[in-house]
Amino acid sequence: MATVMLMHWPEVTKEKYEEVRRSVKWEEDPPDGGKFHTAWMGSDGFHVLDLWESPQHFDTFVKDRLTPGVAAAGVQGQPKVELAETLSIFAPNV
Repeated sequence: MATVMLMHWPEVTKEKYEEVRRSVKWEEDPPDGGKFHTAWMGSDGFHVLDLWESPQHFDTFVKDRLTPGVAAAGVQGQPKVELAETLSIFAPNV
């Protein structure tokens, strides 16, 4: 089954997210194993929900693309990341 990744990173602003997004180019060059991505600003900061083929795919993306993009943007702090195996996936209109 696939792996869900939840991230909470209070220090990330909408502007920093957009900067990292342009740098990492996950929409123009989708990462291997990436199945779904959504991000939002909550009352407690920045959040991400991803779906990956495996934890290893996510780890490779972080090491090879996300970490360099975050560093280049000067993002501060560290995210809280949770990984879990999915029990089911339902996305009829995505």
